Amino acid sequence: MVSPDNVDQTLRNLSLTPLDGHQGSGSDTESDNRSLKWHLPLKELYKMACAFYKEKSGKAIHLSYEDNLKLVAFTQQAAHGPLDPGKAPQLGMFDVIGKDRRIAWQHLGTITKLQAMEGFIDLLDRLCPQFKPYVEAIKKDREEKAQQAQAEEAKRREQVEKEKEKLAELKRIEDEKNREEIQRRQLQDALNQQTYHQFKDYAEKQFPGNPEQQAVLIRQLQNEHYHQYMQQLQAQVASNFSHMRATSVDSDSAEVDAGNQVTEQHAGFQTEQAASAKENTQLEYKEQCDSDDESGEYAVISPANMWTKPDVKLFKQEVTSGKGDGVIRVGHGDTITVRVPTHEGGSSLFWEFATDNYDIGFGVYFEWGKPMTTDVSVHVSESDEDDDTLEDDDGN
Repeated sequence: MVSPDNVDQTLRNLSLTPLDGHQGSGSDTESDNRSLKWHLPLKELYKMACAFYKEKSGKAIHLSYEDNLKLVAFTQQAAHGPLDPGKAPQLGMFDVIGKDRRIAWQHLGTITKLQAMEGFIDLLDRLCPQFKPYVEAIKKDREEKAQQAQAEEAKRREQVEKEKEKLAELKRIEDEKNREEIQRRQLQDALNQQTYHQFKDYAEKQFPGNPEQQAVLIRQLQNEHYHQYMQQLQAQVASNFSHMRATSVDSDSAEVDAGNQVTEQHAGFQTEQAASAKENTQLEYKEQCDSDDESGEYAVISPANMWTKPDVKLFKQEVTSGKGDGVIRVGHGDTITVRVPTHEGGSSLFWEFATDNYDIGFGVYFEWGKPMTTDVSVHVSESDEDDDTLEDDDGN
């Protein structure tokens, strides 16, 4: 049987309430908040101690009969409070262990449930050296899980932020594309308005009485003209930018000014070309054929160059002395159309003419398609046809 003196001594060693019935000086709240040396809440630590005792008792740890009675008494006090003999169930005559446990419980007196928890923990710690490493392992595992959870949460937030940035960047790119598309359409519409009548007249001559083919040809010519215009614009801007960078490479401020100047020239050049595309742009015509390249890619066309020879007489002599029919005489009011097949590997076309009294006007047009012949052809329009054209121009 358990000795009351042993239980009393255990309570004194644990600094709990002695057997005379006086309660300890600490309140339940103070005991609950006390972390002892474990840095854990008392109730949480008590649950760990009970789990350790049930799991290891008789296996990893072997306690004496009296020590087990003391530990069980603490658990009864922590669960039910002080023993009330009137409410306790009757024990059998031969239930020796039950009687010993009740005696140990009764000698705990009136200590509180939290004090009983504290007594159980301290006694188990003194009796079982393995208990402290057990608690430390649980604490470490919890800390690692908490750190892992924090790291995962931080990673999740980072992924959310990256996804937001990605969506914002995609939206910015999409908005930029939409803005560029709107500007492109506005510019193309302006150019189409400037060139529509010219292309319409040309399409009517190519497909008389066929409005559908005329519409297809007009659309092709407008697209081709737009791409050529943009290529010339880009080439001009790139040339101006390169020139300005070469002249201001040693000055940062000059580089900034050069960039602004390029932007201003770009905008001015674009506005001027869109406003006067009918008068100042060279229109290149393209006929529909099976061999057309539908890939949408266009070769870069170099800007046109103009020059003037000082001696007109010498130029006329050179042309006259050349082989073949090098001289074409244009009558008053006549229009001469000269078709010159181009070479497939060619990259440049030179056109030279001379006039004594500045009374000859000319234009250069490009007809896209496979030439039917390799010979130069000359077509002379009648004066009446030209007069009709002049009358139409005056009417417009």
